[in-house]
Amino acid sequence: MMIKPRYLLRTVLRGLALPVLAASLLAACDGGSSSAAASAQAAGQSAVKPGSADQVALGRYLAKAADCAACHTTATGAPFAGGVELASPFGKFYGSNITPDKEHGIGKWSADQFYKALHDGVTPDKHLYPAMPYTSYRSLTRADSDAIYAYLMQQKPVAVPTRAPDLKFPYNMRFGMMFWNVPFLKDQLADASVGKSAMWQRGQYLSNALGHCAECHTPRGAFGQLDLSKSLTGSALGRVAAPNITPAGLAAVGWTAADLQTFFASGIAPQGSAYGEMFPVVHLSTQYLSKDDLAAVTTYLMGDQPLPPEPVKAVTADAIELDAGKRLYTAVCAGCHGFQGDGKPHVAVAMKGNSTVRNADPHNLIVAMLDGIEAQKFPGTESLQDMQGFAGQLNDKELAQLANFLRATWGGQSASITADQVKALRLSAAAH
Repeated sequence: MMIKPRYLLRTVLRGLALPVLAASLLAACDGGSSSAAASAQAAGQSAVKPGSADQVALGRYLAKAADCAACHTTATGAPFAGGVELASPFGKFYGSNITPDKEHGIGKWSADQFYKALHDGVTPDKHLYPAMPYTSYRSLTRADSDAIYAYLMQQKPVAVPTRAPDLKFPYNMRFGMMFWNVPFLKDQLADASVGKSAMWQRGQYLSNALGHCAECHTPRGAFGQLDLSKSLTGSALGRVAAPNITPAGLAAVGWTAADLQTFFASGIAPQGSAYGEMFPVVHLSTQYLSKDDLAAVTTYLMGDQPLPPEPVKAVTADAIELDAGKRLYTAVCAGCHGFQGDGKPHVAVAMKGNSTVRNADPHNLIVAMLDGIEAQKFPGTESLQDMQGFAGQLNDKELAQLANFLRATWGGQSASITADQVKALRLSAAAH
């Protein structure tokens, strides 16, 4: 009934209720890097000749690693022409036009100005809001910034105006960002794992700078700033929460290094599959990383000495309530997920060992049962059918019983979910 929540992915104050991007968006970052550029990035180097084909190819690879298309390309728009809505507690932001159009895009920008936007959050005419994750991109090297710039300058100019943000007062006072940057813009983000190897260091760069994982997976303070004392411990800005992806958090729900690398490459692993915002992350970004870079990201997230995956614990639960949940599972879930929770290839993921079922926080499990999940086509030949939402079919008590059955039977978690918890998430759906 549930799949692995994600979230390497993405921008600072936005909610997670973005539409799943259509397959056509892949055109925004299509094609592989040239062999020379691929060799450079795999080694953690960007020493390519300025203006060369290798620099443009490297820029294409880096733009994928930075997941640029997810915020700057809509399902029906031209590549990098902007328009993606980014919801937040402060109002709505919209992805900007970063094509080389001279009036509406970045066609008049120099490479220096592009780097300043990534590094400082300042464009030639304004301060950026941290919905553009310059708080993470600040760690990008100048060479990599120049390569991305070279790639974007090769794209087709599109004359689409960038939509102004729709923000509440006083957040609409853009000049305030210069004061926000003083305490909150850091040269380097805090690390959640421990390592010194070359692979760990490459993964640190890919995860913290290019992949900007912290933007979704790190809690935020009252002013929208990253709480770097809790780096990668998870955040619930939107309908689907970004889970804890610290070494301890990953081990607690059964992840291994091999499975995590498979997940980033294909979107699916024994612990579940990507959905919500992680679905476009895999499709637009991580599936295109080289094997070495995928291994580096995994090494960074889990550390040079990964913690062993924790086994599913045996739990006790009220027999009557557990039986009620089992009957519900048999009636509405077992046809796809299997009577023993083993799942079915090309249909549905397993419940047994599923990381969302195993998560101590039931938020995403309840949301998935209420809202359902769209059909998903993953890289390669794997796909999953859509999962219907049960908000209109099951009441709050029934959904609580079902969730408790899943958690106690296959998740090693206490059967303590209440109808009031389900009701709260049912009522909050309209806000996302």
